Amino acid sequence: MLDSRQDRYGLSWQVMFMGDRNKKQKIIPTLMFVGDVCGKAEEAINFYASVFHNAKVGDILRYGKDEEPDKEGTIKHAAFTLEGQEFAAMDSAHKHNFTFNEAISFMVHCETQEGIDYYWEKLSADPKAEQCGWLKDKYGLSWQIVPTVMDEMLQDPDKGNVERVTDAFLKMKKFDISELKEAYEGQ
Repeated sequence: MLDSRQDRYGLSWQVMFMGDRNKKQKIIPTLMFVGDVCGKAEEAINFYASVFHNAKVGDILRYGKDEEPDKEGTIKHAAFTLEGQEFAAMDSAHKHNFTFNEAISFMVHCETQEGIDYYWEKLSADPKAEQCGWLKDKYGLSWQIVPTVMDEMLQDPDKGNVERVTDAFLKMKKFDISELKEAYEGQ
């Protein structure tokens, strides 16, 4: 059973009863593939599962015959997990006045530059959208690829350190940990 509501901020919420009372995660981000990416939910799920090392594709419910405008076999609802985070996805061929945009993004924390480089190479599909660690993938979904050390740098009580790091990262597309550290140390 599905009930969809929009809150006072324009965010859509779906309350679903899936019959599994043992769910660990109460809030599950759900990606609705509409417009140009309608029918690509399964492709996207498999792509994300190939990018993230700790990933699992769960149950998939598909549209059947006579469920137009949705195409038979496309994703009515699917569950998947990336790095321990549960997600859901669905295709919808109905007319919608929305698509993926920067209002929602997923943040990936990386310990090393190799991690940042890996996710950047795998996920980034629109060089014009790259800015300050943000990128867009081939489905239009926004991601932030962030070094974990940046949290520590930006919480430093020394405002000079924070300003130098901020000035440095505002000029970057993909974050460079060594450049951020040099800015932090005033070099």
